[in-house]
Amino acid sequence: MGDDGRVSAEDLENYETDMELALYREYRDVVNLFAYVVETERRFYLANQVDLQVRSAAGEVYFELALADAWVWDVYRSARFVKSVRVVTFKDVNVEELAKSDLDVPDGGGFRR
Repeated sequence: MGDDGRVSAEDLENYETDMELALYREYRDVVNLFAYVVETERRFYLANQVDLQVRSAAGEVYFELALADAWVWDVYRSARFVKSVRVVTFKDVNVEELAKSDLDVPDGGGFRR
């Protein structure tokens, strides 16, 4: 923080980098608790139950996604563990079941600062 109390662009960038590193470390700590990885156009989730339904209305196709026992990759959320999530999107949704070998995240990962 500068002498005048304002936050510099460098301070803000360092803060965001620290937040992203903390989020990655949390992900590394919790990934073993979940069975699925789910990606939407706006979010990344880990979940233990996934229900994906393809719907259509007025000629438009959309996806309705229900997750239970989930973790949300969002640096700005203070509570990332959620009991249930419902997502409606017009973009593609990617759902992958995690194999046990996928769950081995090396300490430190590729995230360096």
